[in-house]
Amino acid sequence: QVQVVESGGGSVQSGGSLRLSCVASGYRYSRYCMGWFRQAPGKEREGVAFIDSTGSTIYADAVKGRFIISQDSAKNTLYLQMNSLKPEDTAMYYCAATRVAYYITGNYCARLKEADFGSWGQGTQVTVSA
Repeated sequence: QVQVVESGGGSVQSGGSLRLSCVASGYRYSRYCMGWFRQAPGKEREGVAFIDSTGSTIYADAVKGRFIISQDSAKNTLYLQMNSLKPEDTAMYYCAATRVAYYITGNYCARLKEADFGSWGQGTQVTVSA
C-alpha cells in the first residue's frame, strides 16, 4: 500500500497562487493514477486533477486553464500548481493514489471513481479570500 502526505496549503488572496505537494512512500506501482480531490464545507468531495503513470492528465472543468498537475517520479512527488485562485477554490485538498489494473487502457484516471482510490492523505487546507 502506498502512503501519501500532502503539504503546501495556506491562505491567499483572490488571483494568487499556491503549489501543493504530495509525497508518496511505500510500495511503488508501475501502473497508477494519482490526483487531487477537494472538499469545501457543506459540499461533497470532488475530483480536481489527476495524472497517471503514462503522464496523461485530467482536470475538472472548474480548474481547467488555472491548475496544473505534474509529477516528479525521481522524488515520488505529485504537485498541483494552482494559479488565478478564486474564493470558490477554498477547500480541504486531498492527495489520493491507486494502482491501476493491467487490463485498463487509455487514460487510466478516466476509468476510475473516487471509491477506487485506496491511498489518501490527511488533507491540506487552501483558503482564498476575496
